[in-house]
Amino acid sequence: MTLVDHLDAARTVLAETNPATHQPYFPWWLWLVTIAGVLGLMAVDLFVVDHNPHEVKTSEAARWVIFYVALAVVFGLGIWFFVDGTHSKEFFAGYITEYSLSVDNLFVFVLIMTTFAVPKIHQHKVLLIGILIALVLRTGFIIAGAAIIAAFQWIFFIFGAFLIYTAWKLAFQKDDDEEFKENRLITWTRKALPVTDDYHGAKSFVRLQGKRFVTPMFIVMIAIGTTDLLFALDSIPAIFGLTDEPYIVFTANAFALMGLRQLYFLIGGLLDRLVYLSIGLAVILGFIGVKLILEAMSSVGIGWVPHIGIEVSLVVIVVVLVVTTWLSLRKSAKDARAGEP
Repeated sequence: MTLVDHLDAARTVLAETNPATHQPYFPWWLWLVTIAGVLGLMAVDLFVVDHNPHEVKTSEAARWVIFYVALAVVFGLGIWFFVDGTHSKEFFAGYITEYSLSVDNLFVFVLIMTTFAVPKIHQHKVLLIGILIALVLRTGFIIAGAAIIAAFQWIFFIFGAFLIYTAWKLAFQKDDDEEFKENRLITWTRKALPVTDDYHGAKSFVRLQGKRFVTPMFIVMIAIGTTDLLFALDSIPAIFGLTDEPYIVFTANAFALMGLRQLYFLIGGLLDRLVYLSIGLAVILGFIGVKLILEAMSSVGIGWVPHIGIEVSLVVIVVVLVVTTWLSLRKSAKDARAGEP
């Protein structure tokens, strides 16, 4: 068989489904291959970071961001070819939503790095391990969310209401607290394990005077991973508003998180210029929240509610992000010309 024949055969296997028995579009072996690929990428990245610890420059970060975005685009197009256009659009809508919501995480990541005074040459490793922890925790959320949705369609009412409430908070409640507050897990870790006062290179564990200690590096990795989980409380319900396929939810989250650490180094100094980011994210979350409630109404037999297709969702998400970014940069440039801080 030629390569084309193999591709056609794979496309046939993935595209076939039985709506009556709800056979998955994405078989278990594809899950294993995907997870292995994600872990492989992170392992290579970790090897590179450990082999040559250094401060990540803007040009290097830009190349990595382009690489991960291009990888996500190729993956989405692969879904289009091997499965169908609808699932591909769901992936792109979910990926863009998760990536844009993840940008909001960067504000907190900056606070964490500042609070723990993480050396710049080790920040990449901290983000990599922290995001790996976040991906594992998010996967648990995804599995739980998929199981709940499969058993209780009315849960969309709760998800939708929660997203609308979150959108209202983003739009109208300003968080002026510029200090990072340690969560309970970090507090418990400090109490349960002896922690050194200083960093010991990139080590998470050290032995001093015959006693094993954890270093601040270990604590900050936990801080990054568990803090991201708090953001997942709204991002996971949001993507389930765009697709009910767990594989799409997982891969969209994986690609968003893998590219997030490079985005941190690329736009970390520009975050303050995205002055309308919270408004844009609020519009997106509110839109998806309304979409979820409409779908929940339809699932309980209310026939007059409109259906918002994935094409409309994708257009709304992209337009809101483009307009929000343009207005933010325009205002920042105007303030700079006026001499405002």
